Amino acid sequence: MRTEPATFDPGAVLYDPAAAKVGEYQGLAGPRALLRPLGGGREWEAEPAGLRPATDRERLDAGVRAANARARSAPPDPGDLSRAPTPVPDCAACAWLAGRRESARAAHDHSAVTDANVLLRQHRRKEHEA
Repeated sequence: MRTEPATFDPGAVLYDPAAAKVGEYQGLAGPRALLRPLGGGREWEAEPAGLRPATDRERLDAGVRAANARARSAPPDPGDLSRAPTPVPDCAACAWLAGRRESARAAHDHSAVTDANVLLRQHRRKEHEA
């Protein structure tokens, strides 16, 4: 065990054995070191004397955990909503919804056009992209 704390540069990736976590060194807050999880999050305080540089394995594990957390929290990509969905050829339901959309366009009913687009996207997702 070290008797005096090592000095670390801000941004250094360190392992805190007391918390069993890897974090990015932010600096000192009085006698304590501030660490932030890789990928962002709430900082925690650590005893500087117990900190050590993270191993490659610890860095990789922490990076994978951060990437997985981002992936779980990201909203699903709805696709390009600026373009109207196209009907699948030879699908009666797609053709009916596209016809409904065209009738709404002809009547200048923009709300009904949007409704038909939403229904066509839902139908395509459920029936044709499974």
